[in-house]
Amino acid sequence: MIVSIIVPVYNVENYLAKCLDSLVGQSLQDIEILVINDGSSDRSGLVIEEYVQKFPNIIKAFTKENGGLSDARNFGLDRAAGEYIGFVDSDDFVTEKMFEEMVQLAKKHEAEIVICNIQKVDQDGKVTQKLTQIPHMSEKIVLEEHFSVFSDISYFACNKLFKKELFDHKRFKKGVHFEDIQLIPQLLLECKILAQTQDFHYQYLERTDSITKTHTEKGLDILNAVKDVEYVFDKSDYSHKRKELKSFQIFEGVYSFLAYLAFVKNENTFSKMAEELAVFREERKIKIRDILSYSRFGKNYLLSLPLKKKIFYLLFFAGQKKLIRKML
Repeated sequence: MIVSIIVPVYNVENYLAKCLDSLVGQSLQDIEILVINDGSSDRSGLVIEEYVQKFPNIIKAFTKENGGLSDARNFGLDRAAGEYIGFVDSDDFVTEKMFEEMVQLAKKHEAEIVICNIQKVDQDGKVTQKLTQIPHMSEKIVLEEHFSVFSDISYFACNKLFKKELFDHKRFKKGVHFEDIQLIPQLLLECKILAQTQDFHYQYLERTDSITKTHTEKGLDILNAVKDVEYVFDKSDYSHKRKELKSFQIFEGVYSFLAYLAFVKNENTFSKMAEELAVFREERKIKIRDILSYSRFGKNYLLSLPLKKKIFYLLFFAGQKKLIRKML
């Protein structure tokens, strides 16, 4: 078995068939698809049964009590037989050649992680946004020589192919939000070589029927995720790369955190989380000028943001709390 694709499922009866169609139709034949029904209460289980009957040699189905995304992924990891691991969310889908190309790149360059680009699509299949992951870098990336990718790449699990051994002693952290930010950087720190394709293989569906998520103190899990990565970083072969660590702290611990904080409506929660960010910055000696001058892919990150985000960040750094509350 070359690739194990893990698909956690929770109440996605309207989207699951398209996801599974894209996986059973992969040009790479030597795969297994582990579909983990994480306690769905809709008809997702019936959709899974239908595909198991049609594709019994490819699809392995499991049902468990609801435990969340991390728990479902870990459940799949414990049962995966592949040399490589892939993750696909059950309301998304992928191109036909995604895993064939990524396995070829992994073999060609002896890469522990392979990355592809992402594009967001609406429910009519129209592309709404293209997310290029590592522009202006070669197909093969030697981390010791190009460690800037540690702070530059987006830490999604689903647009990557992982060497299975990376998970020998690592699992997704259960009971938290932003589990990808917590784990994927730790896996990268175990790697020597990455590979990438510029193809937009992963199709991220922007659903119109999804319930708007309430932004709460759970956003503090972003800061906790960064702290977990820092601990592993200091024990890694890259512990001397302090500049890149600081850039990671700014990108994930400041900018990503503020992107979440911008949607927190409760004023007390907003203030508490802002105070936690201030402590986070002070402990790491991250100054305002460090944040404003932070560069990603060689460009000033703040200047590249949409106008509304740019205004929010500048007001936040200037301490203009009243103006921020009016803006929100």
